[in-house]
Amino acid sequence: MAITQAIANAFKKQLLEGDQNFSSSSGDKFKLALYTSSATLNSATTAFTASGEVSNTGTYASGGGALTGQNTSIASGVAIVDFADLSFTGVTLTARGAMIYNTSSAVTNAAVAILDFGADKTATSGTFTVQFPAFTTAAAILRISG
Repeated sequence: MAITQAIANAFKKQLLEGDQNFSSSSGDKFKLALYTSSATLNSATTAFTASGEVSNTGTYASGGGALTGQNTSIASGVAIVDFADLSFTGVTLTARGAMIYNTSSAVTNAAVAILDFGADKTATSGTFTVQFPAFTTAAAILRISG
């Protein structure tokens, strides 16, 4: 079992069909769920799954947390998306990766991106924060270039 960082293939198709909207004012709602090393997640993942998800603890509940502060931009031919960092408090957990997914009705629970943390990350009776990279064309969490 493995978590492989990727943009979900189904997400790419949904973009072309106009089923994903990242507008900051009227866009879709997105969530981030955390996964253990027992999860199998990759570009073929199509939707949120509870299989391999970390257990409920503190403010973390099945399905993860709502992503906020989404923002889009384009520069030098690269379209980018950003979210505010997401923290879960009072948790004891170990996560190997995460999934960003869309909870809106057009594509309910559709996978957007799989994140591999590179190693297990742990919080013990504390705060677990997913810090998104800089909102730049070279680092943003989602980048589309041609």
